[in-house]
Amino acid sequence: MAAAAPPPDTANAIEKAPKEVDIYRDTFIRYMGYSNEIGEAFRPLVPKSIVAASYGMAIGYVCTDTFDKSLRLQRTGASNRDLAILAGDVFSWQMMASVIIPGLVINRITWASRMMLSKAPVGILKTVPTLIGLASIPLIIHPIDSLVDRIMDETYRKAVR
Repeated sequence: MAAAAPPPDTANAIEKAPKEVDIYRDTFIRYMGYSNEIGEAFRPLVPKSIVAASYGMAIGYVCTDTFDKSLRLQRTGASNRDLAILAGDVFSWQMMASVIIPGLVINRITWASRMMLSKAPVGILKTVPTLIGLASIPLIIHPIDSLVDRIMDETYRKAVR
């Protein structure tokens, strides 16, 4: 009788397998989570209802990502506990990285710009802070994502292990 073949090295197979693209974090769809930052940048120029609607869009993005990842995990036969842990992780990460922290940062950047230009002519006062806020969005994405990863690793992810 021939000897049984050794089991495949699954760790190496996983490392060599192409990483699946997370469309909610690794593609242009990620910017949907930043719709509230656009609202914050335009706050000096638009009604508050427009800013509120931009938050609704961003939170909708967060909920869609949470639902999608939870549904994918559920289809693998995962336990309800694992589903709840994943949903909590995705929702918390996205709310912090896409809505809460960047919304606050862009709000403060726009506000500070407006204060620094308070002696400028009215037209400049309204448009320049918005432009500064919009220009800041791409600069804050990766640092905030990294910060939220560290926060989640040190808090939620440790607590649910």
